[in-house]
Amino acid sequence: MDIRCLETTGVAAAAGAPGGWEGDALALGVFAGDDHPGRAALVERFGADLGALLEQRRFQAKPGQCLSIDRLGILPSTLIVVGLGEPAGFDVAALRNAAAAAAKAAVAAGAGHLGLELPVEGLEPQSSVAAMAEAVRLALYVDQRFRSDPEPRNELAQVSLLGLPAGAAAGLAGLEADCAGVELARGLVASPPNVATPLHLAETAESIAREFDLELRLLDMEECEALGMGAYLGVAQGSSLPPKFIHLIYRPAGPVHRRVALVGKGLTFDSGGYNLKTAGSQIEMMKYDMGGSAAVLGAARALGQRRPEGVEVHVIVAACENMISGGAIHPGDVLTASNGKTIEVNNTDAEGRLTLADALVYACRLEPDVVVDLATLTGACVIALGEEIAGLWTPEDRLAEALVSAANSAGESLWRMPLRSSYREGLKSHVADMKNTGPRPGGSITAALFLQDFVARDVAWAHLDIAGTVWSDKGRGSDPAGATGFGVRTLVRWICAGAPS
Repeated sequence: MDIRCLETTGVAAAAGAPGGWEGDALALGVFAGDDHPGRAALVERFGADLGALLEQRRFQAKPGQCLSIDRLGILPSTLIVVGLGEPAGFDVAALRNAAAAAAKAAVAAGAGHLGLELPVEGLEPQSSVAAMAEAVRLALYVDQRFRSDPEPRNELAQVSLLGLPAGAAAGLAGLEADCAGVELARGLVASPPNVATPLHLAETAESIAREFDLELRLLDMEECEALGMGAYLGVAQGSSLPPKFIHLIYRPAGPVHRRVALVGKGLTFDSGGYNLKTAGSQIEMMKYDMGGSAAVLGAARALGQRRPEGVEVHVIVAACENMISGGAIHPGDVLTASNGKTIEVNNTDAEGRLTLADALVYACRLEPDVVVDLATLTGACVIALGEEIAGLWTPEDRLAEALVSAANSAGESLWRMPLRSSYREGLKSHVADMKNTGPRPGGSITAALFLQDFVARDVAWAHLDIAGTVWSDKGRGSDPAGATGFGVRTLVRWICAGAPS
């Protein structure tokens, strides 16, 4: 099964009561509490034996808890009872997690057709449908590209969302595009660094442009040199693989009301350079240091299929490796970025912001209304917010609100962080305009302040540090273990809402 593992799956929303539904498996949600009316209704519907079995199995209806029951000789042949937790805490996020758990249980039971009946009363119907459908598809994503003998696995061929109010099916609009974008990003992040090279990112952009009629400009090293991209090329010079600067453009069919630039950090492998990452620093996982570029390319793929009106989108990736060689940058070198600013490199492992500096300058020269960059930038952000929440920095209140709202709708989490100007003192250099790192305290803030110096004053800008969210060792919700594809859905929802800034 490849990254399009559910490409042929039909997810159909059915209105009205699901009483006559017959398929392989039926999943129903139950709230916690023995006295909850939903439990009594379930027992009444399927018989007293079900109530006794729930008690025997000590089913407590904790969030995501599933109990699969075989029913011989009748349809549905498998009944899956899904715990929803306390009613007071049930929201779209809980609905998303319940749908993911039900889908996994259906696959484990060998079902080919799942009926999913979860409560949406009190929730916005279309958002609820979108959450359930995305959760089902994305939770069943499996990547076995690099296994010589892939494990056999049951595939869920069809999912029916049952018991929904009229009009809820409109929430399925964009489902295929958004999920395919997330799966593309997951596949890129999970690819080993000898596969997902700068050239591979460029070829991925070419494929997206070709399939969805986007424009593409690829800059080689000589063209980047002509533009004065000394910060980006300084990082790239230590690798034997040439850098690839990617500029992918989506133009709507009609008039353009907003111009947006999405900039993704594209370090396909980060050794740390001469400030070499040591044991315990996850050097073996630095294939995911291009999670920002994967997110913006995944968003480009989704937008190319969705074709939103009125918004022109420029996707920019300065792709390269950060390696050690006789030609690599040294700690103490001074680089000159394309806006003329000089940077003292006091840590070669703070390379992502150097590549982003030139990418942001390039983006601003396109005269966009707003620039959003995504980067696996700092371990400090992971310490501050953990692995489920990405950091958001922007001086624009309206832009922050729009991005947070889009993330909430997408089932992703952002937390706005401060851009405290006094922290710029930590970036002062004795020999250049600035250093590439400040003191350890507030490291994610000084990283954002560094990036801000390469954004034009008249352009709205936001920075998302996704270092903690781009990968999940154990999996969570609709994200299986491994690459999460974080950021794709947030960007797509924000842009399709008009990309307010």
